[in-house]
Amino acid sequence: MDRFSFLNAAHIEFIGELYDQYIQYPDSVEPSWKAFFQGYDFANATYDGEPLFVATAPARESKVAQQVVNPAVSAQVPDSVQKEFKVINLINAYRTRGHLFTKTNPVRERRKWEPTLALENFGLSQADLNQTFTAGEILGIGGAITLKEIVNHLEEMYCDSIGVEYMYVREPQKIEWIQNWLNQNLNHPKLSKEDKERILFKLNQATAFENFLNTKYVGQKRFSVEGNESLIPGLDTLINRSSDLGVQEVIVGMAHRGRLNVLANIFGKSYSQIFSEFEGKAFDTDLVAGDVKYHMGSTNTIQASNGKDVKINLAPNPSHLETVDAVVEGITRAKAEKEYNEDYSKILPVLIHGDAAVAGQGIVYEVLQMMSLEGYKTGGTVHVVVNNQIGFTTNYLDSRSSTYCTDIAKVTLSPVLHVNADDAEAVVHAFRFAADYRAQFGQDVFIDLLGYRKYGHNEGDEPKFTQPKLYDAIAKHPNPRQIYLDKLLQEGAVGADIVKQKEEEFKALLEENFTASKEIERNKLFPFMPEVWEGYEIAEGDKVFEKANTAYDADALKEIAKTISTIPGDKKFIRKIVRLVEGRAKMIEEDKIDWGLGEALAFGSILKDGRDIRLSGEDVQRGTFSHRHAVIKTEDTEEKVTLLNEISEDQGKFRVYNSLLSEYGVLGFDYGYAMANPKALTIWEAQFGDFTNGAQIMIDQYISAAEDKWRLQNGLVMLLPHGYEGQGAEHSSARLERFLQQTADNNMIVANITTPANFFHALRRQVVTDYRKPLVVMSPKSLLRHPQAVSKLEDFTTGSFEEIIEDTFVDPKKAKKVVFCSGKIYYELAKKREELGDTTTAIVRLEQLYPIQEGRIEGIIEKYGDAEVIWAQEEPENMGAWGYILRRYRKLPFEVVSPKESAATAPGSSKRWAAIYEEVINKVFK
Repeated sequence: MDRFSFLNAAHIEFIGELYDQYIQYPDSVEPSWKAFFQGYDFANATYDGEPLFVATAPARESKVAQQVVNPAVSAQVPDSVQKEFKVINLINAYRTRGHLFTKTNPVRERRKWEPTLALENFGLSQADLNQTFTAGEILGIGGAITLKEIVNHLEEMYCDSIGVEYMYVREPQKIEWIQNWLNQNLNHPKLSKEDKERILFKLNQATAFENFLNTKYVGQKRFSVEGNESLIPGLDTLINRSSDLGVQEVIVGMAHRGRLNVLANIFGKSYSQIFSEFEGKAFDTDLVAGDVKYHMGSTNTIQASNGKDVKINLAPNPSHLETVDAVVEGITRAKAEKEYNEDYSKILPVLIHGDAAVAGQGIVYEVLQMMSLEGYKTGGTVHVVVNNQIGFTTNYLDSRSSTYCTDIAKVTLSPVLHVNADDAEAVVHAFRFAADYRAQFGQDVFIDLLGYRKYGHNEGDEPKFTQPKLYDAIAKHPNPRQIYLDKLLQEGAVGADIVKQKEEEFKALLEENFTASKEIERNKLFPFMPEVWEGYEIAEGDKVFEKANTAYDADALKEIAKTISTIPGDKKFIRKIVRLVEGRAKMIEEDKIDWGLGEALAFGSILKDGRDIRLSGEDVQRGTFSHRHAVIKTEDTEEKVTLLNEISEDQGKFRVYNSLLSEYGVLGFDYGYAMANPKALTIWEAQFGDFTNGAQIMIDQYISAAEDKWRLQNGLVMLLPHGYEGQGAEHSSARLERFLQQTADNNMIVANITTPANFFHALRRQVVTDYRKPLVVMSPKSLLRHPQAVSKLEDFTTGSFEEIIEDTFVDPKKAKKVVFCSGKIYYELAKKREELGDTTTAIVRLEQLYPIQEGRIEGIIEKYGDAEVIWAQEEPENMGAWGYILRRYRKLPFEVVSPKESAATAPGSSKRWAAIYEEVINKVFK
């Protein structure tokens, strides 16, 4: 026993801290202490094979914890010290599992969890309540505190209206910061009279607005925030607190629930305009289809409580829940780089989720995984879950397997605050925590705002069909505003007369705006981020066919080529990389520029003009087909070298990032980036074009439709490797037909380009025009190194993008056939024509399939007189461009030559494909 005599005088706070250190990093403590803690854990760790409790591991307390199974150890440790450790375990249990025993559910009884936090589960008893323990020093409440005081302290901190999950965080400094923050005022807010009045004011706005809509527009869809009205004072707090911490701009993404309320009472959108939108009036321009009122975006500048201006943006979104998450992150990243010199502390992304959506939608996971990645980080996101405890009609128990809808936060070890939406002050406190944590660590934090949905999913739905008991309880439940008002009246913090006066004033304001809404003839489609898009006009009509000045000076191109073909002499590179890079100079000398160099020259010219470029996607630094090598690495240290950033001192910045293995999330991110930075060239490249399947929602809802729905331009480039080379169904087709099916009203550009120079001009056109359109390129695979797919330097220094490349080989008067095609098949057709010595078959390439100059196509056909007109493609007949050509030119005598229709895009056998392809080529020349 003498070996442990030092424990009698040991300082319990020191032991507690040392034990926490041992739990986190066992090898970091002094060996004798490590041996002691190992013995202690062993003594308390097992009972009949059942795991018991360890300080930072959840759910390990047990009713048998008081039974020590190692008498040899316990006999040597004084009883008082053993009890101190039991209290330490109790404290850590509250920290780890206290969130399971909170008062956070306003309308349902909480589920029962075992084991509980009862003293008996920790080897303590009611008889110990009046005994003093120095373990209280761990909580910062003193070293001679009774167990009863310790338990009361823990109940107040961890088991009241806020449940906190954070003990899974692996960085001790974060845990310490969180504990210190929570220790202040027992994790309860300390509010001034003005603070309380502000909360009541925002609650009154939220509640009165919803009541007004419910009265004036009975049964209309509005996706009200009722049951979670405290979201409004919460967001108000987040913006004000973040402004105090240096945030100058906020980017918000959210779905429908509560959106109109947020637009009105956070973003300051005119009440009269919102009321007018309920009337279903046409928009102020007939050039767009517009969208429903709860999809619209908004941009405004408001004044925070500190007097500083804060720019706030609510991104437009579709009904596809959580899609906007990735877009918001991309917008934030672009603005941080362009407007805030990469200082992420000045711009804050906020994502407002639904409980069913955050648990069920895979894009949430994709976006969360971006948090700390070099190419996608945004300095931390505040996630707010408007938790209705129901998804449309589905109970929460049927919508997830996890304990909480926010359990995905553990992927990034992000803390979560579960808060009762009925407790407005607790909500404000949680939002303050979120602002502070994000500012401190630059990482994600979650708030689970646990409330309810007062009505059915869309106000016209009957919720009692599926949740009769729940909606009986909700019908009798007072709203958060009434609960808070009663609290303040009881405290004497506000006067009833003043409250009534303010209510009447606000109702009068709503009535005034309701009357004014009747005078609005057409609803206004407000621009999103108008200052970013100043000087850019939507291209309509034939403007898209105007030739852009994309040619570039020959000497400047040669200088760029010299830079990107010169390996740093003081670094060691793999020999093959040296040959590839230096081979670029040889292409200039021989005047045979391939696809990779043509792309690099486009990049270099754009950078030299002072514009930035962002390129991201899976393996884009090297390029899936090893053609790009935009980033090269030294052989010995793997130091990255980006030659395109060495062109000139005043050039733009070239940013190229290998992405996480995601299409949906990353494409959405890059779309958002392009939305916020139209001056830059933003490119997303698919590893294989087929993989866009995983991002189809982003294509359908944003890339093809945003201009029509929200009058939003976007210059994003999508490079989609496409081409049939016998690689099977998943590595052949980028689904050209799907993009063409979605084209209308000049909404995007779809191209299948065959020469490096034309690709050069297409990329430069994306940044030199005064409008922006998404550019979808069926980019090549085999053409990357095809000996015929080369261009001369003169092709880059003269001319512009060619939508159609006409035949220069066959005399139109002698032509018997004119074959229209697009992409790689041109080279096979040209080769076969040469082999046959055919001088009567003309081949016309459609480099840009949309927008398409229909009159020019007709003119070409007329030029060839009575020649047979063929559309040839490598894709099966039910895929590729044929259906589009047939629809556009049904009055013209096109015949199709292609593989027969197929359910799969291509056969799995390369020999089978070769036979099919040969048959197609031969058929053209029959």
